[in-house]
Amino acid sequence: MCGFIGIYGPDGVDVAGEIYEGLLAVQHRGQDAAGIITFTDSFHLKKGLGFVLEVFDEKNMSRLQGNLGVGHVRYPTIGGNRGEDAQPFHLTYPIGIAMAHNGNVSNYAELVQGFFSGNRTRLNSSCDLEVILFVFARALNERLRSREATEILADDIFHAVREVFDLVKGAYSVVATLPDVGMVVFRDPFGIKPIIFGEKTTAEGSWFACASESVVLDVNGYKKTIDVGPGEAIFVDSERQVHKAKLADKPHRPCIFEWVYFARPDSMLDDISVYKTRGRFGRALARQWKQEGAPMPNSVIPIPDSSRDAALGMATELGLPYREGLVKNRYIGRTFIMPNQKSRRSSVRRKLNPIRIEFEGRDVLLVDDSIVRGNTSKRIVQMVREAGARKVYLASTSPPLVAPCPYGIDMASKTEFIATNRTNEEIAEELGVDHLIYLDREAMNEAAREGNPEIENFCNACFNGEYPTGDITAERLKAIAGDRCLNRGELRESDKAVKA
Repeated sequence: MCGFIGIYGPDGVDVAGEIYEGLLAVQHRGQDAAGIITFTDSFHLKKGLGFVLEVFDEKNMSRLQGNLGVGHVRYPTIGGNRGEDAQPFHLTYPIGIAMAHNGNVSNYAELVQGFFSGNRTRLNSSCDLEVILFVFARALNERLRSREATEILADDIFHAVREVFDLVKGAYSVVATLPDVGMVVFRDPFGIKPIIFGEKTTAEGSWFACASESVVLDVNGYKKTIDVGPGEAIFVDSERQVHKAKLADKPHRPCIFEWVYFARPDSMLDDISVYKTRGRFGRALARQWKQEGAPMPNSVIPIPDSSRDAALGMATELGLPYREGLVKNRYIGRTFIMPNQKSRRSSVRRKLNPIRIEFEGRDVLLVDDSIVRGNTSKRIVQMVREAGARKVYLASTSPPLVAPCPYGIDMASKTEFIATNRTNEEIAEELGVDHLIYLDREAMNEAAREGNPEIENFCNACFNGEYPTGDITAERLKAIAGDRCLNRGELRESDKAVKA
């Protein structure tokens, strides 16, 4: 999971300011690194480790000039928390290209060991975007050489995107800018990762932009927005003509975790409101709660922030008071996307503080978006009990996580999941709650589908181990898990030797 924005503005404008605003809007999607690249007569790049506010200042923003640019905030899956892995990436030869992405290349190891080594290509990082960039650039250059052309046409761009789809497996949404040529946007054949394209007109002329969430375009005033479809590519040429092509024919399987956790509630993804979907999650949970005959609490309290809408829906459906009982320190990052267990555990202690009067002598129902490793949940339950709660119940707006994700979520191994080889009662005991309920998987899917019935199914791989791309093998999962654990610093020295 990462966040990005690409902008192609009118001649003579600088787009870096809008890109900066867009990155602030998707800071929740990545907190390890940030970067912006623009172009005038040459590429201008600034990227580094940290939050957007930490990486950019007035001095480096002033040199990010040009009407063509890309910005990115990083959450590492493949690749570590190192400066050289920060995006965007760019090439100056044989074709000038800048690129950023959200997602994960599942056959990254095979491409590096086979395709790239065989072509004597050497990568500068361990970030999988570099693979997509080189495949795209190589295909485009060979296409131009084959027809002895210098002008890049829409068909050339689409040929290069097809080559990416053929060689690069996994889930990814991508933006690329080509100086003097235009901007390219494409989404993986199954449409697992979201990408939104938009346009606006100002006194300066026509603007085109794409981003990983609609809120990025909203804050920058883009009015006409569309969801790029699965296997679809959009090319805006130097004449500001928009070319669109469907380049793959696979079933659409967007990641359900976008609506569960990742996206901001004010975003629309694949024409589905994140806010309304989470409310439907909560109402479905309430119906399950009643069907199970679960004990009724005095109040429903969200674990902020992404479960608020669901908690409100659940409280309304149950006819119970909704209360804010946990205050979040907004200067602490999202614990789920921190790079290792140690930082997750330490941040939980600083992130939340209970409002004691909402817990003393009361039976409370906590609502969270998901329970992954259980460390955060366990600590919060303990904190709530210390605040005086008599009974603590817990509801998750998603089902138990049981399978690793090779598509860009930091769930490296099934051994990390608290639900692995445990019954619901055993998980409740481990977390220290008096009653635990998970949202039924089909109820979760139906709640999201209600926003857009044209989407028949969502990617549920982390809940059922069924990978929609059909190419995820045990070997690939093992390689991805090893890479992620190595980058977190969680492998033993012997394992590191094997990895090397």
